[in-house]
Amino acid sequence: MKNILIVDDEKDIADLIELYLTNENYKVHKFYSPEKIMEYLTKNQIDLAILDIMMPKINGYDLCIKIRQKYDFPIIFLTAKTQEIDKIKGLSLGADDYVEKPFRILELMARVKSHLRRYNIYSQNKNINNEIIIREIKINKDKHEIYFGGKKINLTPTEFLIMWYLCKNKGRVVTNDELFKVVWKDKYYEADNNTITVHIRHIREKLNDTGNNPKYIKTIWGVGYEIEK
Repeated sequence: MKNILIVDDEKDIADLIELYLTNENYKVHKFYSPEKIMEYLTKNQIDLAILDIMMPKINGYDLCIKIRQKYDFPIIFLTAKTQEIDKIKGLSLGADDYVEKPFRILELMARVKSHLRRYNIYSQNKNINNEIIIREIKINKDKHEIYFGGKKINLTPTEFLIMWYLCKNKGRVVTNDELFKVVWKDKYYEADNNTITVHIRHIREKLNDTGNNPKYIKTIWGVGYEIEK
């Protein structure tokens, strides 16, 4: 049984999400405030978190940062913010997805299932030794680790899957459509390009490769991305 964490100070919303998740046979860990979340995580296994952004005292952004310092399970933001910059900020801080309020509950359930399937890939492949070395990059699918210049880089599950797929297909242009289908397990629409772009930018920042001419992840404008051999 998968464990889902809900943190939302709007009781009606948290209770509704809990109802649907419970009906899908997930075990729900529900909180109306974020103050004790980090202590709770040290004692309980969580497979995915759903976090509200606008909360008093500790907002969802700050909670996401704290979680990402220790844990790599998927994080979905619930947000009443609709500006693009707010979405980009959430993804840049380590979230894997966001759903705008008011939202369709069945859409949220579909995204939960999608992210859990992707996260399960890492658990199921723990005994498979898959390692790729490209210049200063060493990425190991078995250990879910990536090193750059001998230094370990912390990637979210989504970022890791993007990087692994690009490395696995080094020397070939991976289209936006292909990358979205592989990583997000969904049909690609033009609007989804910004989601991919944010994750790529965040990976480049962690690789310290953010110049006008990145050395590793090359942008093929209007098409996709490539890691050269």
